[in-house]
Amino acid sequence: MKPVIFYCYDAYCNWCYGFSPVITQIANDFSTTVSFEVLSGGMIITDTPKPVAVIADYVLNDCKTVEEHTGIKFGEDFLWHMKNPDLSDWFPSSEKPAIALCVFKEYYPDKQIAFAADLQYALQYEGRDLCDDEAYRHLLEKYAIPATEFYALLKDPAYKEKAHYEFGLCKQLQVTGFPAVLMQVNESKFIMLASGYTSYALLKQRIETALNQ
Repeated sequence: MKPVIFYCYDAYCNWCYGFSPVITQIANDFSTTVSFEVLSGGMIITDTPKPVAVIADYVLNDCKTVEEHTGIKFGEDFLWHMKNPDLSDWFPSSEKPAIALCVFKEYYPDKQIAFAADLQYALQYEGRDLCDDEAYRHLLEKYAIPATEFYALLKDPAYKEKAHYEFGLCKQLQVTGFPAVLMQVNESKFIMLASGYTSYALLKQRIETALNQ
């Protein structure tokens, strides 16, 4: 059985967006030796969604720091909502992108890392509202997923349950921030490989060390 690497992320996490190129390269490098599983962390979950104004200032500052540290660029269409929160119609929630990922896994379990990166690019570069069903349509075309089927599953309570199970699993794995990368060594043992943004070279080295043990 291949070792499993769990990537705990959230579609709305700026640092995860900055980490996307790192984890994408890692998934390519280790595709034959390791299985990859993406878990959504449920960073923004609330019974009553709040307008983007609540987080806009924090996110704007965060984006600057992430760009400086990772070299990634946030898109103007995304930043517009942070700079003009009073004009924005966004009510951010991690739930729908998490459900979308659970649905996607049914079609392409081996492309989870790529899809997570696509979701983040759609939001944080292209400025698509991931709480809007239409934000996913271009990705359905990219992966040749039947739209009618996908949207039916997106509204299926079973997939909402799967998404919330992932939120709980991240807590159980004692993930307190995103991104986080863990390797499952046996049924009960997990090794934390990355907690927060980690460079490609360092993460690669830690994975190789863990595999050699």
